[in-house]
Amino acid sequence: MSYISWNKKELVNLEHSLNREVLRSNALGAFLATTVIGCNTRKYHGLLVVPQPQLDNNNHVLLSSLDETIIENKEEFHLGVHMYPDGIFAPRGHKYIRDFTADPMPKLTYRIGNVVLDKELIFSSTEARLFVRYTLRESMVPITLRVLPFLAFRNVHMLTHENYDANHRVDLVKNGASWQLYKDYSRLYLQFSKAAQYTHVPHWYYNMFYIREQERGYEATEDQFVPGFFELQMKQGDTVILSASLEEQNPTTIKRQCEAEVKRLLPQTSYEDCLLKAAQQFIIRDAKGTRLWAGFPWFGSCSRDTFLSLPGIALAQGDEKTFNEVLQYLVARMQGPFFPHRYYQKSLYFTAVDSPLWFFWVLQMYEKMCGKDKKDIWRKCKKPITVILESFIGSTDFNVHILDNGLLYAGNRDLALTWMNVFAQGKPWTPRTGLAIEVNALWYNALRYAVELLKVADPKSPMLKKWNNLADKVEIAFNDTFINKERNSFYDFVNSNEKNMQVRPNMMLAAALPFTPMTETMQKRVFDITHSELLTPRGIRSLSPNDEGYKGVTIGNHSERERAYHNGTAFPWLISFYADLSVKLFGKSALASLEEIYMDFEGAIKDNGIGTISEIYDGNPPFEARGCISQSTSVGALLYLRYLIDDLNKKGGSK
Repeated sequence: MSYISWNKKELVNLEHSLNREVLRSNALGAFLATTVIGCNTRKYHGLLVVPQPQLDNNNHVLLSSLDETIIENKEEFHLGVHMYPDGIFAPRGHKYIRDFTADPMPKLTYRIGNVVLDKELIFSSTEARLFVRYTLRESMVPITLRVLPFLAFRNVHMLTHENYDANHRVDLVKNGASWQLYKDYSRLYLQFSKAAQYTHVPHWYYNMFYIREQERGYEATEDQFVPGFFELQMKQGDTVILSASLEEQNPTTIKRQCEAEVKRLLPQTSYEDCLLKAAQQFIIRDAKGTRLWAGFPWFGSCSRDTFLSLPGIALAQGDEKTFNEVLQYLVARMQGPFFPHRYYQKSLYFTAVDSPLWFFWVLQMYEKMCGKDKKDIWRKCKKPITVILESFIGSTDFNVHILDNGLLYAGNRDLALTWMNVFAQGKPWTPRTGLAIEVNALWYNALRYAVELLKVADPKSPMLKKWNNLADKVEIAFNDTFINKERNSFYDFVNSNEKNMQVRPNMMLAAALPFTPMTETMQKRVFDITHSELLTPRGIRSLSPNDEGYKGVTIGNHSERERAYHNGTAFPWLISFYADLSVKLFGKSALASLEEIYMDFEGAIKDNGIGTISEIYDGNPPFEARGCISQSTSVGALLYLRYLIDDLNKKGGSK
């Protein structure tokens, strides 16, 4: 039996099957996403979702879904599933599904009487292309297979409705047809590996309903265009392959190309297999360079998420090539000391004070995990290191500057520059303006690491003494500023109006860094608080449940979810730092607890985004998955945790 599989009883239970989603992506950033029964529940779902750089910097849903009909002795059996308002499903093809397996590709098996049909989804790793392989395993008589394509041709963040601009024209090609609904879009080609008859009957399907969008407080219905349908004959044992792509194909090569793609598929036969396969799906390689996607289906590239993900996604596998290519991509796009934080349309935004400081941390991880030489790291990264440190010392954009005591101040009431950066009702919900504890610990860590590099690579540099003296000053000021001695606790951020005492994981980030201004006693206090108030089986809470502002469930409209996002939501990526702090304090004695955390996450592999780990989870039991169905920082954290566990097992003795 496949590692990830469900039977008929589970699949016809829509509460079960509609909550489990399939995702496949490739190095171009194209992807397919849908539920395990093929019923789309998000506007982000689609069988061929592709970048359209000629339009904007986003993905676009071209082929939303395919509805198959089996015609046997003039009787029609509709295999498609669509949801409409008021809980209406039509057709109800899920009732014919016998089982689903995920390895090595998503496969649904349908049974209608004596007819058994397999449908497999094989997403190309090298181009914006999907293969759908139909195999008629059992049938006493020949059948007709009818296939209806549902077209959207829209940005993933938007919805479409019937309009007069849509081009209904079809261009027939060998064994198929092509369409271009709107100007400047790529053409979509659907072609079969054997002859198929196309009938052109263009019409719109109205009010298709996406329940996940309704739950998130967004518009939830759209109309989709069906240009016509294909029909072809099949008998028992036949296999036919449908190719959906942006270029016309030679039908005689479709079978061979599909089989070659199947051979390239990574297995999903175990928990670790799933993590490794999920990790590869975030790596984008195209004409722009190599970068990491933050999460599917709606995030793009983000420097902070990239730095946090790289140790698990690349270094834990010894993939130095990807690591270096990604760093080159980001360094080439720096604006002053800042890395691109996010893309919107065709613009880059740089509003993240911590991303430049995470750059130092990821270099430290590179050195530690791959045994790299400090001289080599300095030689390759001297320029960005110097630009970042000197820009922050001299003050730069977003009100980022150092105070007389050496601490790093950032932001204002209209900016959210730390990782707690969500906006609600037009304002930062957790702005943390001023002196943030983890930002200043990262600042200290960056200075100390730069000094360590210089000691080896350029000991006569005047920067060595300058940066070292500043680090000494920061260490003293950090403890004077962020340690609440009366309560034996820590301030999360400090400014002229507030010393914020909320219990958040930022103190843990500060304690876990390779160079921390905290004493070992302070680090142990941080660990104890984190373990007792923030640790969950699905990550570290963003706020203690003891806080009056705690929100343990991240649901509701956009504003409600944003308010909850950093006020109780559990983040898997923070587990990396909990693990590092555990090892720092307890050595090999931490092994058993880290193994338990790692194995507890195995259950998440089969929920929500199957074979991967979600962006966030509720802070309250049962710790439901929320946010993106597949997040690079989440997958990266677990692969890094696996690396730590393996490393501890190799070492004898204890701390």
